[in-house]
Order: sequence, then structure tokens, then C-alpha cells
Amino acid sequence: MLSVESLKHYKENIKGIDIHYEYHENEVTSDRPVLTLLHGFLSSTFSYRRLIPLLSKHYTIVAVDLPPFGRSEKSSRFVHSYQNFAEVVIELLERLSIDETVMIGHSMGGQVALRAASIDEDLVKKNILLSSSGYLEKARQSLVYSSYLPFFSMYLKRWLSRKGAKGNLVNCVYDPNLIDEEMVDGYVQPFFHEGIFRSLVRMIRDREGDLSQEELRRIHTPSLLIWGEHDRVVPLQIGKRLAEDLPNSELIVYEKTGHLLPEEQPRSILRDIQKFIQA
Repeated sequence: MLSVESLKHYKENIKGIDIHYEYHENEVTSDRPVLTLLHGFLSSTFSYRRLIPLLSKHYTIVAVDLPPFGRSEKSSRFVHSYQNFAEVVIELLERLSIDETVMIGHSMGGQVALRAASIDEDLVKKNILLSSSGYLEKARQSLVYSSYLPFFSMYLKRWLSRKGAKGNLVNCVYDPNLIDEEMVDGYVQPFFHEGIFRSLVRMIRDREGDLSQEELRRIHTPSLLIWGEHDRVVPLQIGKRLAEDLPNSELIVYEKTGHLLPEEQPRSILRDIQKFIQA
């Protein structure tokens, strides 16, 4: 039974934890594919706040808070691996009776979208990867061992807080003038919940490496890669490598754009998504 938090905000218990998602239904465009939006690391559905209003005029939207981010449950029992994230998203779509989707994954969300496509290619008809992470290896064994030390979650909190929310955002955008108080508050709000740091410790242990070159070459789902020319978080070179390794893909590069594509270039992304879906 779906429980409604507020208009268009829902929670569903999957794999033993509450998963928050937004559901924006567009009945007029029922003949068009449902778009599933997946955010990046240390982010949430908030990162799509400028893109969702544009997309929802043309498509039905499901935007998911991957645990432990956003409004989803912060659990130290849940297995925080990309494989598990992908399985959660697939199960959520099944419960919503969605049997075909186009996935849009930003940063870490791109890896989750690719894993979902490798699990169920009938469900994921196309992938749109916005500055997707790629080729990251599993955390070093020394870091994994350190995560079992007492108070490691407190150390992690201090490490993540050393630059502050605004300092971290400055590294993610091309034009720092884009950063305002609303933006800072939206990205920092989930981190007032102490449980998120225990979950992030678990994620250090659980996160497998990104998909290998061999695994990527087995994914034939049509994929559109969109990158910012000045991305300092996931450099453009990663996008070029992914475009080479994904057999059925194309790469578009935006000038004067950093890593937070949905915040920086929502209208350009809408245009290119529509072209890609209609192609």
C-alpha cells in the first residue's frame, strides 16, 4: 500500500527500509515512456528541482531518493551497493506497474541506471547519463578496515563538512553565481539526520567498483551521455571513455557547464532528452 507524505511525495518499504520517491503523473502523455530519475552521491531528488517541472509537462516522472540520501531511510543494516540500489529501483517500478522506462542518472545515479539496464533490458529501454560516474574502483581495503573503528562515522562527518555545503557546491558548478541560499539549504538538509553518517560508513564497505569495460560492452541499451565541458568532479575524459565502451551510445558536451547539469542546463537537457527519446 502506497503511503503519501504530501502531494506527489510517497514512500514504499522495499528490502526492509522506506524508500522515498516523487511521482508526477502526466495522463495526457500516457503513450510516452515513463522517466525514472536517479541522483548522484551526497544528493537527492532535490538536484532535479529545475528539470522535473520541465519534464513533467511532457512525461510521467518517477524520481527516487536512493538510500540513505534525501528522505529515504538511513539504515546501517541495508546493503548500500549499486546492485542493491538498482534492484530497489526495479522493484519500485514493478510495484507502480511500470514495465518500460527511460532512466536518467546523474553522477552515481548513472552507474545505478547502467546496472538496472544490465539486470532488466526489457524494462530499461534507454539510458540518459548526466556526467555519470565511471571506472571508480571499490574502496581501498585499508579504508574499509578503518570504517570498523569506533567513532569512524564522526570522523566521516567532520571530513565531509570541512569545506561546508557552499564550498562543495562551488566545485560542482561552472558559474558560482548560480549558488543561492535555497540551493545550499536543499543540499545540506538531509545531513542534519545523524543516521546518514552511519549509513555512509556502511556504503564504504558495500559499494562495489563501477562497471568494468567488459561489463559496459555487454550493455546494448541505447544511451545518451551528456557532459559539462568544465566538470571537475567527473571529468569529460570519463564521458569519452564511456562513449567508447558503451556499444550503442552518443556523447553531447555542454560548454561553460560543470558537474551539476540538472541545475545548470535544465532547458538544454530537456531539448536533448526529447530528441533522443523521439529518435
